[in-house]
Amino acid sequence: MRKLSIENIIALIGEGACFEAVSKDYSFTVKIDTYVPFVCGAVHDGHQFRKSLWDNCLHTEYERWYEEDPCTKQMVQGFPIVIAGCDSRFEYDLNRPPDTAIFDTAWGKQLWKKPLVEEEKEHSLAKHANFYKVVNALIHKLETDFRDVIVFDMHSYNWKRWDREVPVWNLGTSNIDNERYGALVESWRSKLECIALPNGIKTTSKVNDTFQGNGHFLKYITKNFNNTLVLATEISKVYCDELTGVIFPEVVQAVEQQLKTLIPEMVKEFEAANK
Repeated sequence: MRKLSIENIIALIGEGACFEAVSKDYSFTVKIDTYVPFVCGAVHDGHQFRKSLWDNCLHTEYERWYEEDPCTKQMVQGFPIVIAGCDSRFEYDLNRPPDTAIFDTAWGKQLWKKPLVEEEKEHSLAKHANFYKVVNALIHKLETDFRDVIVFDMHSYNWKRWDREVPVWNLGTSNIDNERYGALVESWRSKLECIALPNGIKTTSKVNDTFQGNGHFLKYITKNFNNTLVLATEISKVYCDELTGVIFPEVVQAVEQQLKTLIPEMVKEFEAANK
């Protein structure tokens, strides 16, 4: 993996080059093994939290981990095009627009001992902006090459905080063109429901049950590109113990292995529907 500036990453995408890189400031990674009409994204996979913020943060490392989406990059790491955040959403949230990307409070708790100085905010927002410059260049390149593009926007959520039964998989669709893509959404939902998980986990899959797909990553792509479908795909954290931070690697691997079959199947359906 190479360390590259944003300008170099964008130039390589424009040239159609294949590469794997981490941004110069280590804020995100992008891998392009070959140019295909689909992307896997994991914007909340990151856990890094820059040192200049440590002493001012009221949340513990565990509290930050609890609200992040660990292992979501690993679940899709074998696909040709993967873009993922490296920094914690507590530093800046890639799935929120710039004006709300830096938290003052997070999940009901004040985040900072003292309000962040402007220099710290600007540092974080520059990382946020650079990520979206690369997203823009990538989707533009793929729509130019293939016209129709599909993005698998991978997330996870804490199921134990809900006081009712919630699905293992949730698709958020409130900000996509459901008239155009509704049948494909249902196909993706049904595929996810067929994933077999170890440890006696019963797989369920619903649409707009726990979350509705209001994230900035989906909204940004949908607003700026006419022929890209973003599937906001959330797995409940059945692959870890939310209360202790222990990851269950056998569950993560089961998801990863079965997505290797299901995502290409979904891409084929998407291509056929758009011919």
